Amino acid sequence: MNVADYAPFLGTIGGGFFLGALAGYAIKKVMKIAAVIVGLFIDALAYLEYQGILHVDWIRVQTVSQSGITWVSDALMHISKNIGAPHTATPGFEISNIIPLTSSVSAGFMLGVLRG
Repeated sequence: MNVADYAPFLGTIGGGFFLGALAGYAIKKVMKIAAVIVGLFIDALAYLEYQGILHVDWIRVQTVSQSGITWVSDALMHISKNIGAPHTATPGFEISNIIPLTSSVSAGFMLGVLRG
C-alpha cells in the first residue's frame, strides 16, 4: 500500500475539517455582529426614551423577544430529538463512507467556533 491508496480518505478528512473550521469561524463572526447590532438598537431605543422623544413599551418588547426565544428553543429541541432517529439507507450508500467526513467537519467546526 502506498500514499495514493489513502489519498481519498485523507482528502475527505482534511477537506471536511477545513470546511467545518471555516463554517464555525464564519458563524461565530456573524453572531457577534448580530449581537452588537441588536445591542446598539436596544441602546438607541433606551436613549430616545430617556430623552423623551419616544415611548417604548418594554413589557411588549419582552413578550415579543420571549416568544422568539421560545420558538428557537422549540426548534432546537425538535432538531435534537431527530438527530438520533434511525435513517433508512439509500441503495449504494455506505454509512462508513460518511463517518470520517462528519467527524472531521464537527471537529473543524468546534475549532472554528473557539478561534472565531
